[in-house]
Amino acid sequence: MRQCDIYMASLDPAMGAEQQGTRPVLIISGDALNEMTDLCIVCPLTTKIKNYPGSVILLKNKQNGLTDDSEVLAFQVRVMSKNRLIRKVGTISKVELDRIKSGLINVLTF
Repeated sequence: MRQCDIYMASLDPAMGAEQQGTRPVLIISGDALNEMTDLCIVCPLTTKIKNYPGSVILLKNKQNGLTDDSEVLAFQVRVMSKNRLIRKVGTISKVELDRIKSGLINVLTF
């Protein structure tokens, strides 16, 4: 499990407007944290693209393994147990990760 990996994950139980169910998540935590703890920091993905401020659209391709174009919900960043990860789907490029990090900065600024 590494930064930039996309995994299917179980996000239940969820409360309120949190993303829920089994869905793809993008691992954004650094590799040292990923190796040293049983936790990871992720952003959930959704196929209901709404172009939220700070979010990034990933077009489906063989590298990311997505079956539909998806929006990375930077404003729903969360820490979760690795036990919630079901299987690896794919990975994103460093360029895409940099766009997501910029989105996170925007979310944390406004």
